[in-house]
Amino acid sequence: EVQLQASGGGLVQAGGYLRLSCAASGISFDDYAIGWFRQAPGKEREAVSCIDSEAGTSYADSIKGRFTISSGNAKNTVYLLMNSLKPEDTAVYYCAARLTDLRYDACSGYGNNVYWGQGTLVTVSS
Repeated sequence: EVQLQASGGGLVQAGGYLRLSCAASGISFDDYAIGWFRQAPGKEREAVSCIDSEAGTSYADSIKGRFTISSGNAKNTVYLLMNSLKPEDTAVYYCAARLTDLRYDACSGYGNNVYWGQGTLVTVSS
């Protein structure tokens, strides 16, 4: 059974940082890409950052230079270090896993046959 457990959200002031974790079980990072997505109130879900053993890493323009995605293979966990947080980063953050596929770049292909974790809420106060 595949399970994804997202954690690390919380309340932080603008300019602060948080590190999100996505602990995966039932999959191998050699075979699966992991993506972080977020959904703010009243907005559509958007891709934030993704990591793929074939396609590398990808970042949304809005968070480039502030967020860093990494994987700890020994712990089967993907991290999202979020620095210089802004109020507009406030959202529920989800991690997802899909099989690696050379047809896709790192943050594409998250349509069908995707495993999703529960969200973790990030609130950035001004």
